[in-house]
Formats: sequence, structure tokens, C-alpha cells
Amino acid sequence: MHARRTVSALTFILMLTALCFSPVHPAIAADTDGLFVNMTTDGSHRSRMALTFSQNQLQRKHPVTIFLNDRGVLIASKTNTKKFKALQDQLRALMKEGATVLVCPMCMKHYGVKETDLIEGLKVGNPELVGSALFKDGTRTLTW
Repeated sequence: MHARRTVSALTFILMLTALCFSPVHPAIAADTDGLFVNMTTDGSHRSRMALTFSQNQLQRKHPVTIFLNDRGVLIASKTNTKKFKALQDQLRALMKEGATVLVCPMCMKHYGVKETDLIEGLKVGNPELVGSALFKDGTRTLTW
């Protein structure tokens, strides 16, 4: 009985030692994993959160696609520059850093935003553009 306890104790100590000295690898996204941000809002705080999060990930070399839909399309319109200047500037900076910004055509129609109203660099989405970004292997999706 004493020998069995000794073996059990030694086994436990060896396992504990192995765990203590084993390298720990945090769960992180691969360098090539993309981020697809579904931005449905024109609310100042939520929009800034979405765009700032996108910028942080873009700076970490993750490809970023921002999909402006529902009320998010209002931010895309030059006719709303007075109200959304800071957010439009943030979108421009993101695109300059390599982000892709797509705008929902159905939502544009619903809110009366014309393609000629869009700030420069934005792309009107279609099933191929949106789908290729959304369903690319390794892509993570967040919504604001």
C-alpha cells in the first residue's frame, strides 16, 4: 500500500512539473485571418467602436472588410458630412491603411443614398463582393 502511494505521489509530481514547464500558447488568430465588420448603426458611439476595433485589427495585419448596412449607409453619404465628418474621416483613414468598405445597395435605396453621394473609395456591395469577404476561410465576423 505504501509503495502504491509513493508511485501515485511521484506520478502526480512529475505531471505537475511537466505542466509548470510546458510552454503556454494563447489562443490567437492566425496572421492571415480576416475581420468582417457588419456595421448597421449610424450611432456615434457604436460606430466609433466598430471603426476603432477595425483599425486596431488592421494595424495588427488582419485584413478588414467593413460592411455598412441598414442605418450605417447614412455615414457613407457626402450629403451627411456635417453630421458624420469624424466617422467619414475614420473610414477614409481605414481605407488608406488597406481596409475595404462595402455599402449595402438595398439599404442605400431604402434611405435614399445615391451611389454618387458616397464618399470616395467606398464600394457598392453585391453578392460576390460581400460573399467573398464574409466567407473567406478564417474570417471572423463582428456586428455593431
